[in-house]
Formats: sequence, C-alpha cells, structure tokens
Amino acid sequence: MERTDTLVEHRPPGTTLEPQRFLINERYVNLIVVSTDRFRQRPQNELIQTGVTHEECLKETQTRLEHISLNRLFRWNHQSQCVPHAVLVSGVPGVGKTTLMLKFVYDWVTGKHYQRFGFVVFFRFRDLERLREVSLEEMILQQYPYLESQIGDILQDPKSLLFIFDGLDEIVHELYFRSSKLSNTKQRSHFGEIVVSLVRQSLLKGCSVLITSRPTRLASVDTGVFQRIAEIMGFLHEDRLIFFNNFFGNEELSEKAFHYVQKNDTLYTFCYIPSYCWILCTVLSMCFRAQPTISDQLMTSLPKTVTQLFVTFVSNILANHSQNKDGGHTARELLTSIGWMAEHGVMNHMIVFDERHLESFSVRNDNHLFSSFMMESGQPPDVDYTFLHLTLQEFFAALVHFINYNADGLQKTLDEAEFYKDGRAEIFLRFLCGLSDSSTRSMLKSHVGELSIQAARHAIAWIKENIVEKLKAVQSIEDKTDLLKLFYCLYESRNKALVSQCIGSNNVDLSGISLTPLDCSVLSFNLQCCKGTEEVNLSSCNIQSEGLRKLIPALHNIKSLRLYRNHLTDSSCPHLASGIRNNQTLRKLNLTMNNLEGPHFRDLMEALTTSQIEELQ
Repeated sequence: MERTDTLVEHRPPGTTLEPQRFLINERYVNLIVVSTDRFRQRPQNELIQTGVTHEECLKETQTRLEHISLNRLFRWNHQSQCVPHAVLVSGVPGVGKTTLMLKFVYDWVTGKHYQRFGFVVFFRFRDLERLREVSLEEMILQQYPYLESQIGDILQDPKSLLFIFDGLDEIVHELYFRSSKLSNTKQRSHFGEIVVSLVRQSLLKGCSVLITSRPTRLASVDTGVFQRIAEIMGFLHEDRLIFFNNFFGNEELSEKAFHYVQKNDTLYTFCYIPSYCWILCTVLSMCFRAQPTISDQLMTSLPKTVTQLFVTFVSNILANHSQNKDGGHTARELLTSIGWMAEHGVMNHMIVFDERHLESFSVRNDNHLFSSFMMESGQPPDVDYTFLHLTLQEFFAALVHFINYNADGLQKTLDEAEFYKDGRAEIFLRFLCGLSDSSTRSMLKSHVGELSIQAARHAIAWIKENIVEKLKAVQSIEDKTDLLKLFYCLYESRNKALVSQCIGSNNVDLSGISLTPLDCSVLSFNLQCCKGTEEVNLSSCNIQSEGLRKLIPALHNIKSLRLYRNHLTDSSCPHLASGIRNNQTLRKLNLTMNNLEGPHFRDLMEALTTSQIEELQ
C-alpha cells in the first residue's frame, strides 16, 4: 500500500523546494486507454506519431475504438471473445504506464476492483534483468521476502494471482512468446522464460498477467498470445486543463498558461504526455510568476518552439545552481558527460542507464545538478537512472554538440541519424537545428559559457544540403515524408533567411501524404519565409478545413496551388476566399474532388471573380 498511495512531484527548477508528495487518488488524472490490435515498425518518432494521431484517435474512440477503463482490463473482450488472462498495455515514454499500474494496484488494495485477486505481484523488468537463473518462487521472494512462509500456499491458487511486469522495452533480451517450457514454480531458468511461461499458461495455469511496454519494442514481439492489447493515448483535452489546474493551484494562472499553449500547435501537440505537461507547466509558471501582467516583454520571452521550451527549462535549473564562481564550469562538465550518454541512448533506443554507463561517460552522480535532470530508482548496488523525460534526453544529445563540438563527431552522428528509418533521431535533429539559432542559444550562455558557432554552422549546412537535395529529387512518399521532417527542422531554427535560401522559389510537392493541422502550421511558416514559390502541391493530403486555415497566411506567396481531393467542405470556403483575396500572385488553383457546396460557397465564388487566377479546376 505504501508503494502505491502517493505520487512524488519533482521540485520545480529554479527553487530549493523539496519534492512534494500527493495522495494518488487526489492528483491522478484520467488517461485515455484504447483497444488496439497491431503494432508495426514506425517510420516516425513514437512521440510524434502518437501526438499526430491523438486527436484522430479521440474521434475514433466514439466509434471503432473501445475506450477501456482500469476496471475492465480483465473483463470480457469482444475482439478475442474471452475473458483475458494476459493483457498487454503500451504507451510512449512519459505517458503514464507506471503510474497507471500503481493506480491499478491502489484501486485493488482499496477494494475498488478485482477482489478476485488475492495477491498482486509487481515487477519491473529492469530489476529482473539483473537476475541470473532463478525460479518463480525465488523471483517473488526477492521482491517480497516477508512471504517466505506463505509462498507455497499462495501459489496453490493460480486464479487468485495477478503478475504485473512493467517496462518490457527496458530490457535487452528478447522474449519469445511462442515458446514456453516451464511448468514448475521451483524450476530455475532465465526470468524471460518464466514470464513467457506465465503468459502461455504452462506455468500456474489460470493466473493473470499484465505487461507494459513502449510501442517501438512491440513491433518485434508476437502479440498474438495476449487476449487484450491496449494503448495509453494520454490526456484528453479536458484532462490537460485539469493537469494545468492541479499544477498551478491558481485558476487565473492555469487558464493563462493553458490558453497560451493551446494557441501554439507545436507546444500543444505533446500535451497528451503527462511528463511533458509537467515540463511545460514548470517553464510557464516561472515566466508568468516573474511577470504577472501580460506585456509585450512577457510574450516575447515565452517559448514558441520545443527547442526554446527545453532551453528555458534547463536555463531555469542552471540559474538556481550556478550561484558560486565555478557553477558554470561544473554545469558545463555535467552537461558534457550526460550529453554524450544521452546521445548514446538516443542512437541505441536506450532510456535506462546504470552505474556502468555513468562510469563509461564520466558522469558524476554526486554533482548537485545531476538529480535535477535524472531520476534514480532502485537500491544500491542495483540503481538505475533515467532522464526526467525522453525528450529531455534528446535535447541533451543535441546540446552536447554545441558544448563540446567536434566536426567529425557531429558528422558521424548526422550520418547515423539519416541511416535510421524508425524515427529515433527525429526530435534530436529538430533540437540540433533549433539550437543553431543564436538567440535561442544565448539563454544558456551565462550558465555554461559559449556554445559553438561552428556547430550551428554545421547544422545549418546539413539542413541546407538535405533540403535542396530533397526538393530537386522528391518522388516517392518516403521522399516527401523526409522533406516534411526537414521542414520541422527549419521551423525549429526560426531562421527566416535560412528557410528562404533552402526553399526559395522551388516547387513544394507533398501530395499523397496525410498532413495534420500541425504539419500545415509548420508548412505555412516555411512558405511565408519565401517569395515567389512557383507551385505547392497538396493533392490528397487530407488537410481538411482546419489544415487549410493554418495554411491561409502563406497563400499570398504562391503562384500555383493544388488542393485536389482534400476533404474540403463548405466550412473551408471562407478560408479559401480570404486567402484568394489577399493573394495577387496566385494564377492556378485546383479544387477538384472536394465537396464545397453549401451556404458559404457564394463567398468563395465572389473571391474568385475578382482574383488574378488564370486556370481554375
């Protein structure tokens, strides 16, 4: 009960406050959990992909997808046509998998659900990986030594047992769920065989098993042995607001912060992740409390990109710890060592580190800054370390190249990043380009000293070379997807001159790839930086009315626009009309295969009659 009834909130950076503890039932905010039936190789970073599909999923939840509450995980499943005994729950880093499991156990302990379970046994995969050959009984007693006199009786009734295994993605070894060999609770084996045998029911037939994992790990796992597969999609819109209210404890401040984030698509996209919400709230609380009244100065200081958000977050922490003379020197040393460790983790899909990693990268965990960036879990000698959030790890992986620049080292990393097609380096590359902006970097200067201008030039040269190449040779869907990723890098850079140099008057062809409203915002920023763009082809991009609204400010620079088959309806007509009236350069417009009829269609027709368009389809 002690392990599940409290949540610990990290102390805000820039303060000396101790971490606060809250009762889980007071601070827990509902997460949306939906049924799913497949996991595949993801060509996009998992945080981005889940964020992009989040709003779409919310619509689907009302129809095709089943919304699953905690007390229904082990109830009848219509898809598998049975009551599940093995359940798999996935979710991206920071979305709340472990917290959800703790809430599950807490609700069981307090009698809210699943009283048919007499014992719930909770394991972390990362703890199990340290074990050599072990029996199930030994595995349980290592975690719960006080059960030694009762273990035999407990295992006699498998139907009353629930085993929770948290963090499948945190282990190196693969688990082969199609093989099961064990049938004896005293038989020693690799812990993975024990887990598989419990799932396959050759061991303790009738017991229940609940496993959590990141989605990326599940692409290589045979999930057919599970009778229910669910994915944590994170916060709904209203739950995000509840989180902000809980964090600020002040309705006026929380509404002010939430309103600002809502207006910024880039910042709002990742708000489905609780730990990201915490970082965002931490940064905004510092900004709003420093300047309670909204002013131009305040609005200028607020982060507008994800890079600026994390620069501000880290700066707040460093400001508190750089009081003494050598503070900057110490900070630079620590950010260098954890930066190289972070980069190693990003490129190798690693988010959990141990003492060997710290030693290998010369990371000192006795440094007073260390605990501000990394979380420690476990008991000596079996202690693990993780960054506060995966995105913070990706930020440090990029930042280290500006602190400790080496041309060959950065080029090697860029080559690796391009080689991986699973999106692992996608956010890292955005941060790298975001840090190329001198004004963004300047926030860190007083804390860590000069950041490399050569690294900034290297990043700029890399993106220029790649975008020019993609714009000239874009053909396949993969080419277009890669081009869109590069547009995000340009967006993070906030360098309008660079954008203009990269894109210029080249044609932009993203036809055939589905674009979200956020994609359209990013594309709009890039196009607004250019003059005289010949043609933008967004045919079959499913941009719909919301995406079109984001694109309107960029239309005045375009000569030819293709919007064939984009599910545009009557609600799109006012946006189109506005864009056409403000564009004196548009000569060609393709609107075929859209359903524009309705009360607003007249407004569009009036705009077209006074336009300079020569070719309309």
